Amino acid sequence: MTETASPPLDAAQLAAAFEQFNRVSAELTEAYSGLQGQVTQLNERLSVLMTALPAGVVVLDRDGGVVQVNRAAEAWLGEGLEGQSWLMTSTAFTATETPGEMEITPAIGGEPRRVSVSSTALDSGDGSIVLMHDVTDTHRMQREAERNSRLAAMGEMVAGLAHQLRTPLSAAMLYTSNLGKPQLPESERSRVADRAVERLRHLERLIRDMLLFARGDCLGREPVPVCQMVDELAHTLEPIARERGIAFEYACDCGQTEVVADRKALVGALTNLLENALQFTPAEGRVRLHAAIEDRHVCFTVADTGKGIPADQQDRLFEPFFTTRAEGTGLGLAIARGVARAHGGEIDLTSLEGEGTTFRLSVAMATSGAEDEHDHE
Repeated sequence: MTETASPPLDAAQLAAAFEQFNRVSAELTEAYSGLQGQVTQLNERLSVLMTALPAGVVVLDRDGGVVQVNRAAEAWLGEGLEGQSWLMTSTAFTATETPGEMEITPAIGGEPRRVSVSSTALDSGDGSIVLMHDVTDTHRMQREAERNSRLAAMGEMVAGLAHQLRTPLSAAMLYTSNLGKPQLPESERSRVADRAVERLRHLERLIRDMLLFARGDCLGREPVPVCQMVDELAHTLEPIARERGIAFEYACDCGQTEVVADRKALVGALTNLLENALQFTPAEGRVRLHAAIEDRHVCFTVADTGKGIPADQQDRLFEPFFTTRAEGTGLGLAIARGVARAHGGEIDLTSLEGEGTTFRLSVAMATSGAEDEHDHE
C-alpha cells in the first residue's frame, strides 16, 4: 500500500500560516515580557523587604555557603559574607544557657546583643534560610520580671525571716552571756562556747542561703564537663554515705558533653539534693546520682530509698523557709529551683511514702549556630 503525498500549499495558505506563526510568536514574546516584569517587580519587593526587616536574614545554598545577606545580618556579622561558609561565619556567636539563643558583639560597633537563631530548609531542597532576631530587650525584661517576682516573694517572707534569724541569734547571745560568768567551770565553758559557735554557724548558713535566693541569677558561666562534675560530686558525697552505712551509686551517660553554667551554683544545687537524700535515707539504704541527655537537656537524677515525702508536703517543698528538718534553713530547694530555671531547666520530684524520693533537675544544653546548621544538614 503506497502513501499519497499531501498536495503542496499554495501561496495564500503559506501566507496564512506565516501570519498565524507571527501572531503566536508575538503573543509569546508579550507574555514572556510580562513574566519578566513580574519577576523584576517581585525581586524589587523582596530586596526592599529584606532591607527593611529588623531581623537578620542569611540565605544559604545546599552546601552551607552564604548566598545572600540582608542589612540587619551585616550589622551583626559584617559585610562581604557572600560565598563564605556559614559554619565559619557563625563562630562569631557565643552560646548561652538557652537553646537557640546566642550572644554576639555587632561587627559595626555597639554592645553585645542576645540573638535568637533558627534555620529553615527551602522547599526546593537547594538550601536554607537562617533567621536572626534580636531578643536582648525581651531577655532583659524577662530577667527583671523574675527579679521582681523574687523581691515580691521576699517581701512576703520578711516575717518568717525575722523569726528564723531571731531564734539562733537569741540562742547564741544566751550562750555567750554565760561565758562571762566567772563561776562557770572550764569544762562547761568549752561546751557553751561550742553551742554558741554552732548557733552562729546556723545563722551564717541561713544568711548565705538567703543571699543566694535573693540573687537568683547565676554568674561566671563557663563550659562545664558534665561527667567530670558528676565524678567530683560522687567523690565528695560517697565518704559521707559510707560513714552512714548507705550505698552510694552514680553514673553519667553524657560522654564529653559540656553545659555552659555557673559551676559553683549548679554544684551547690546538686550537693543540696544529695545531702537531703542522705539525710532522709536510713542505714543500709541507697542513694543514686545519674546524669543523662534528654531532649536537648542534661538531666540530673537524685534518687533515694528513704521514707518518702507525704503528699501534702510535696507541693510546699520548694517554698522558701519550708523545711521538715530542725536545722534546715528551708531555702535549699528554693535555691535549687532558681538555679535550674536560670539555666533554662526545671526541677521536679516523685515520691511515695515508704519507697523513697527522686528529684530530677534539668539544665538546657547550649548550642551554637554552627551546630544548628550542621544538625540541619
